[in-house]
Amino acid sequence: MKKWLSRTFIITALAATAALADGRSHIDGHYGYARVLGVDPLTEVVRVNEPREVCWVENVTRRRPRGSGSATPEILGGIIGGVVGNRFGSGRGKDIATVAGAILGGSIAHDVKRRRAYAYDAYTAPVERCRIEHEYYEEQRIVGYHVKYRYNRKVYQTRMDHDPGDTVKIRVNIAVAE
Repeated sequence: MKKWLSRTFIITALAATAALADGRSHIDGHYGYARVLGVDPLTEVVRVNEPREVCWVENVTRRRPRGSGSATPEILGGIIGGVVGNRFGSGRGKDIATVAGAILGGSIAHDVKRRRAYAYDAYTAPVERCRIEHEYYEEQRIVGYHVKYRYNRKVYQTRMDHDPGDTVKIRVNIAVAE
């Protein structure tokens, strides 16, 4: 049943297409060529934006923290604190005083270094800056062509989006006059 239905549908579709094509043949007519007599470009003025990059060098003042990022002050503070702590106490207390002195010396050195880090040195450095500037201008652009052509000793005119050259392809329709 399904095969019969699909075959019937295909045959009906083909018959309808053939009938439609046959019925339209007198509407579409046939094609011919006509001699072009003149072509005039049609123009309009358009505004064009031309962006361009403009760059310059500017001196900028910057700040950098004083001192360095080195751990040397903490290490030296720890060593000096350890030596000083080692001078105090005796026996097991001497070891504790050495460790406590090393920790305290490193901490003091760290605090001093951090206080100095809040002080800044100012310096000037060249920096390149850029921005986009828009420059506008007007120009004429071709937007189409006014075409005159001759077919069977009659002159016709049309507008086209391109220059057709020496000849233009035309559609000729023939109908019964009653």
